[in-house]
Amino acid sequence: MKEIIQQSIQKSINYTTYRKLIFDLLKEGKSTGITEGEDYFQFSELNNSRMNRLDKTIKVSAPHQNQLQNLSKKITWLVISEGWCGDAAQIVPVINKLANCSENIDFKIVIRDENLELMDLFLTNGNRAIPMLLIIDTETNELISKWGPRPQTATQMVKNYKTLHGVLDADFKIQLQNWYNADKGIEIQNEVMELMDEF
Repeated sequence: MKEIIQQSIQKSINYTTYRKLIFDLLKEGKSTGITEGEDYFQFSELNNSRMNRLDKTIKVSAPHQNQLQNLSKKITWLVISEGWCGDAAQIVPVINKLANCSENIDFKIVIRDENLELMDLFLTNGNRAIPMLLIIDTETNELISKWGPRPQTATQMVKNYKTLHGVLDADFKIQLQNWYNADKGIEIQNEVMELMDEF
């Protein structure tokens, strides 16, 4: 695992480059990952707009800012993501805002479909669910903790809907995005910061 994490970090990009990658691919009518098609392009286009909005509006609470500014250990936050993923569009900008609060956090992103060896170490119920945040000791590349692919409320929403309807259809995706919009990244912040209590 340690070697795979190290190799993935070497191939990773920062948040600014990630956003530019998505934008540049959209200009070519493409999305990230190995699966192309009109649906993936449309998802990426919508998600790019969501991320633009979140980059401007997400605020980190004062207690979280204080906790992050007092980190004594250098850590890497490595996120597995894709531009077409609706959950990633709502979550990755929040993680970026948190990371920006500390000089001791090196925030990196890898594209899932280009890093399946890493992704397959962190499956959710056997699925390659994203985004996945890996918290890593920068000096040793040891995995400290992980979080994802969704906050607890969203995870429960998925479970409940699947129980009732069998599949996650377009109606559910609208419900989920509405929840993200109403929550304003608060639950994501709180859950990620719980993992930082030991630092």
